[in-house]
Amino acid sequence: MKKLVLFVCMLMTALGMNLQAIEAPVDKPAPDFSCNDSKGVTHTLSSYKGKIVVLEWLNHDCPFVKKHYGTGNMQKLQKVYTGRGVIWLSIISSAPGKQGFCTPDQANDLTRVKNAHPTAVILDPLGTVGKKYDAKTTPHMFIIDKDGILVYSGGIDNKRSTDPLDVDRATNYVAKALNELLAGDEVSTKTSAPYGCSVKYKK
Repeated sequence: MKKLVLFVCMLMTALGMNLQAIEAPVDKPAPDFSCNDSKGVTHTLSSYKGKIVVLEWLNHDCPFVKKHYGTGNMQKLQKVYTGRGVIWLSIISSAPGKQGFCTPDQANDLTRVKNAHPTAVILDPLGTVGKKYDAKTTPHMFIIDKDGILVYSGGIDNKRSTDPLDVDRATNYVAKALNELLAGDEVSTKTSAPYGCSVKYKK
């Protein structure tokens, strides 16, 4: 039995799988957090109970993120769904000196230049929020329902590439899940493999 456990652990490590317990399992209450945004406003997840919330891990220097912002795909999603009452929090967990790190002014400038439409851009330089959710990539997407339950965790879509042409060819899991929630239905695809650049956490 010990040999079998050791073999499984070695296999998981070789495949790059996290051996630690995931702190944000789907169909369980989403981990609460309180963090400041790029404008100095504090956002507490539990205060949004009664609203659908999207968490989008963001690094504007990541080529996978550039695909979704360069095509306007992410901005369109943000604008459409915040217009329907969804709270959209873009979260930057890059540490100082790491790719994607932003000061508040830099984050605000990028939001303006990219014509982005999140509810807020959360600054998480210590990685506190990212590690609570085990956010692995940019983008890594999470959706929380009105009852505070995590109902989706994974990639934005099913095309793991940096090719802008793949945006229109992809099945967008985030749009699909949000449409189902807004229609009062259960989310049909609750998890998928996140793809993108690794989150640049503080070591």
